[in-house]
Amino acid sequence: MDPLLLGAIVAIATILVLFSGVSVALGLLIVSAAFLLIFDGARSLELMPELLFGKLDNFALLSIPMFIIMGSSIASTRAGADLYEALERWLTRVPGGLVVSNLGACALFAAMSGSSPATCAAIGKMGIPEMRKRGYPDGVAAGSIAAGGTLGILIPPSVTMIVYGIATETSIGRLFLAGVIPGLMLVGLFMAWSLYSTWKSGNAAQLGAGSYTWAERFEILPRVLPFLGIILGVLYAMYGGIATPSETAAVGALLCLLIAMVIYKLWNPKDLWVVLRDSTKESVMILFIIAAAGVFSYMLSSLFITQSIAEWIGTLEVNRWVLMGVVNVFLLIAGFFLPPVAVILMAAPILLPIIDTAGFDPIWFAVVLTINMEIGLISPPVGLNLYVINGIAPDISLKTILTGSLPFVGCMVLAIVLLCLFPSLATWLPDLVMGATR
Repeated sequence: MDPLLLGAIVAIATILVLFSGVSVALGLLIVSAAFLLIFDGARSLELMPELLFGKLDNFALLSIPMFIIMGSSIASTRAGADLYEALERWLTRVPGGLVVSNLGACALFAAMSGSSPATCAAIGKMGIPEMRKRGYPDGVAAGSIAAGGTLGILIPPSVTMIVYGIATETSIGRLFLAGVIPGLMLVGLFMAWSLYSTWKSGNAAQLGAGSYTWAERFEILPRVLPFLGIILGVLYAMYGGIATPSETAAVGALLCLLIAMVIYKLWNPKDLWVVLRDSTKESVMILFIIAAAGVFSYMLSSLFITQSIAEWIGTLEVNRWVLMGVVNVFLLIAGFFLPPVAVILMAAPILLPIIDTAGFDPIWFAVVLTINMEIGLISPPVGLNLYVINGIAPDISLKTILTGSLPFVGCMVLAIVLLCLFPSLATWLPDLVMGATR
């Protein structure tokens, strides 16, 4: 059978299996086993256990549970609320300062936790009620937090970037650095839109109703600065050549747990058990998907599907930016229905040869892909952040939350356009710190 036709059949079968309600990892294994058995014989199935465990035999994977523990320990405390309160005290007199404070808190908490849902929950619990009390529309209050939460998968340290690095054998350090400037750019775009919408509405209630003394402003900082210090320390250790990403993640996880215990009195064994239990569940889920995706990738390669697609793309006489536009549409649609980790692990074996053939930088593409996944987090039908916000504020309808998020989706699309026009936004910092590779 023609590999391209076979690839189309595999794609349809994968979609049907995943939409049947089967977990992503199990669905990938079912599809892989079925096609290997049919087209490669029963002998190929003997390789599946070796492929599963071989994919997990990677020292870099240790950074995933460590960063997850790091984020879970922070998310289990009042760190998010304190971070929000600190920024709110300092920016309270700025027009639209409260929503800007929320977005800034989302960015910083995302850097600490690396989790979009955790960011939404931690900042939203404090930020949404306060914004509504100050007169902000429900859509702005909910939409800004939902969008701000998406920064968790772009701003380093990001588990999503680690997964991409492992799936594509790309430097995780470079990927982390590549996300810094685009992440800050997105924060800036979000804040700019918030300030513009506040100015345009002319609502005086949004100009900030709080008033704090300098003593009150400095009082909150000691509860926030230790966590920020850990993030800076982790990044310094990683890029200063002191330790590997896995080692720095382990140290960061330990320090975050200790600070949570010292500052926030997280001494109760039940609370610590919840942190470790939730971290283990999330880590196992991600690692299982990685292992299953390794088998799926082997199946695609063994049946010459990925090679044939790359060759076919190479023969097309189309502008490479048209091709990139098609890839972006594909990623957007995939992000609507699947979590970021699943999209990356499923799409990377297919898209990376296409990206290389078209002459795009895989580091740059990682950032573009991640922003597409961010859009998926606030877009139905999956839109995880939308449901997290709805859980925090059940009296705000999903329609209102989605409507409030749409301007921020526009900001993300603008960010993708800017990255296409100026690829150095993603590649300049990695090249500066770690040296150019191209």
